[in-house]
Amino acid sequence: MIEINGDKGGGQMLRTALTLSVVTGKNFRIHNIRGNRNNPGLKKQHLEAVKSAKKVSDAYTEGVELGSKEIVFKPGKYRNESFTANIGTAGSTTLLLDTILPVTTQFDEEFRINVKGGTDVKWSPTSLYYKHVKLPLLKELGLKAELDVEKTGFYPKGGGELKLTTRSSSMKSLQLLKRGELQKIEVYSKASRDLMSQKVAERQSDEAEKLLKNEFMSKEVQKSFEYVESASTGSVLLIKAAYKNSLAGFDVVGEKGKRSEEVAEEAFQDFMGFHGSDAVVDEYMADQLMVFSAIIGGEYCVSEITPHIKSNLNVIHCFNIEMEFGRGDSKAVISNRDQD
Repeated sequence: MIEINGDKGGGQMLRTALTLSVVTGKNFRIHNIRGNRNNPGLKKQHLEAVKSAKKVSDAYTEGVELGSKEIVFKPGKYRNESFTANIGTAGSTTLLLDTILPVTTQFDEEFRINVKGGTDVKWSPTSLYYKHVKLPLLKELGLKAELDVEKTGFYPKGGGELKLTTRSSSMKSLQLLKRGELQKIEVYSKASRDLMSQKVAERQSDEAEKLLKNEFMSKEVQKSFEYVESASTGSVLLIKAAYKNSLAGFDVVGEKGKRSEEVAEEAFQDFMGFHGSDAVVDEYMADQLMVFSAIIGGEYCVSEITPHIKSNLNVIHCFNIEMEFGRGDSKAVISNRDQD
């Protein structure tokens, strides 16, 4: 039984443990779940992640209830059966998908999962980022997956729904050490329909385009905006940077009291900070690629080794996977060469 202490991290430690447990077939117990959070233990979105991992692996579990600070997870055989997970709050649907997506690399047939909850909320990848940055980057590595946004869910009511469809894939190991030249930039802006009279979606995309054009006059900038039905008022903006060898994304969720132009400025500054570094993937992709690297091997360059990366690495090591981080050519590199 693998023992994991979750007191140094948040929900990502639990999600990584669930994914690797299902893929490797190893049992684990995690205690002090989300121990460094103000409200430790399982929240609804973490509870649904455990239940989803249980469904795809026919697992035996203990302690799986709201507020639980310790669970036991013993996976069985893969169960490639489509299902719906309902978080029931504005909890992140994309983070739940992060638990299941790497597992689908082991399936030989098509798989579908619908997740209901928050689709574009703070502290998690937005549906725009997932659809336009994460899945296209993984597609270059051989993953066959598509995301449909059935309904957008902003905070606080959620009520959104994402549908992920995956097909049998043969992924190659990650080799993301040089991003190459910036080729084009895409801007995606979305807002709830009740913000149409204030032209929030247009203002976000227009301001982002203006800032980008001022800095990169010779580069192509494509922009789009849309208004959607949503149970809560909200907006989101994504700047996607397409490099020769990689993709990076910078999303910002609108908030009450924050002007559309401020949303665009924040996303732009995040992009410029990345562009001025040697990183090949953005800060959030750096976290999300760790599980894939643990499964398929490879190495990639990041801007810095964050506390999230360190806590995630601790979990990966618990499963006896020899991943490491270090520096090469003055760059921060995460590597797992044993799987090559």
